[in-house]
Amino acid sequence: MTGAAELTARLIEIESINPDVVSGGSGEAAVARFVADWCERAGLETSLEDAAPGRPNVVAVARGTGRGRSLMLNAHMDTVGVAGMTDPFTPRIEGDRLYGRGAYDMKGSLAACMLATAEAKRRRLGGDVVMTAVADEEFASVGTEAVAASLSADAAIVTEPTEMRVAVTHRGFVHLEIETRGRAAHGSRPELGIDAIVKMGRVLVGIEQLDARLRASPTHPHLGSGSLHASLIEGGQEYSSYPASCVVQAERRTIPGETVPMVERELQDVVDEAGSGDDLFSAEVRALASREPFEVAESEAIVQMVRRHATSVLGAEPEIVGVPFWADSALLAEAGIPTVLFGPSGEGAHAEVEWVGIADLERCVKIYVAVAAELCC
Repeated sequence: MTGAAELTARLIEIESINPDVVSGGSGEAAVARFVADWCERAGLETSLEDAAPGRPNVVAVARGTGRGRSLMLNAHMDTVGVAGMTDPFTPRIEGDRLYGRGAYDMKGSLAACMLATAEAKRRRLGGDVVMTAVADEEFASVGTEAVAASLSADAAIVTEPTEMRVAVTHRGFVHLEIETRGRAAHGSRPELGIDAIVKMGRVLVGIEQLDARLRASPTHPHLGSGSLHASLIEGGQEYSSYPASCVVQAERRTIPGETVPMVERELQDVVDEAGSGDDLFSAEVRALASREPFEVAESEAIVQMVRRHATSVLGAEPEIVGVPFWADSALLAEAGIPTVLFGPSGEGAHAEVEWVGIADLERCVKIYVAVAAELCC
């Protein structure tokens, strides 16, 4: 194996399933200890700090001479579950592909960050290179929230896999709950009961229609449009009763310029339309959680540096894109750190077969080191 592949394989072997995603997951403690020990052996200033009880971040710094700017390299240590996978923690190489849970999302990128930070230490750059290996990106991002509150840098690369493309924007999301209320009664007494599930049917039709309208009118050059879907539904208590309540949880993916109040108004309009002309209709919309979309100007210095050095390493100019998923880049940008996403190619994030391109891992190390050498000189 190459250096990046070997290190990625060691990370894959350590189960780090997010316990908030899958009950019984071990979390990040074991992999964080491995990362911290490796970084200490590489001569980096290393600390382990809990972002939440038992959920540590690793911060490893290649301290500069004090005459340059600082670069943050960010990667998460947690993974999703392994249901349906075969030997998820046994790394396997086929050709240029390294297989295993987390290979693509995103222990390969974490290995590249570790190697690049160690190389920055060896080169004694003017400014600091700060690697943040964070907890909990797959659920609530408490790891990068803690980083954003306590650390700063002149620029950051979030190393999520982008297929070796320069990603300058991604969607946000709003998690919503809609509840329709009925009246419980015996199934033989329709004159007494109000069916909350039937009332929800009209709301679901409205959700489908709103999603179609959103996607029919794309406005963002990289992301197109936002979207809306129903995620979970619950209602009723038994066959022979009218249901007093029905609850749908829905997710609205947002593009830059779309806000939580805007999304709440959209859903309220759907609910109002569903209840139009029905005096027995009662419903409520609640926003449960949200994350802002992310966007950085293509002219931003860190974007241009990554693009320039990627061109040199790849032999062709990488595409400027948006990515559909939410990432910790939004939190770093909100903290005032100019941020871009750039990482390797592969396949299988959250899927039963997951792999990362080995050659791309090596290329990412070279690109991260080259950006650090320029920014931190």
